Amino acid sequence: MTAPEHDAIFAAVSHLPHLAAFALMDELVSRGSGTSEANQSAETYLRYAGAGFRDFTRIAASHPEMWRDISLANRDAVVAELDAYIKKLGEVRNLVAKDNGGELEALFSRAREARQNWNKNT
Repeated sequence: MTAPEHDAIFAAVSHLPHLAAFALMDELVSRGSGTSEANQSAETYLRYAGAGFRDFTRIAASHPEMWRDISLANRDAVVAELDAYIKKLGEVRNLVAKDNGGELEALFSRAREARQNWNKNT
């Protein structure tokens, strides 16, 4: 594997998941003081967070300085992966906003099948 191939692959399968976990955790803990129903405190959200949130954000407990350095050292590939992920999240957002259950289920089904088949042939 060449260095550029390594950078592109690991930006997608290692670096992006870390950035997503850090971003979600930071977004949640940056929420309001809980002075209104629509503006609940981070503590309230975390009190109700379950296994999915715990599993998804586990890697946000990683070493911040190390991930800062990795992110900046592989900046171009990381930015490309962030752009692709943001685009996909936008597509998911639009499906939800448009109440498009069929397409949303199709996307979830493709992702589920890919996840279930991920390690079967390795």
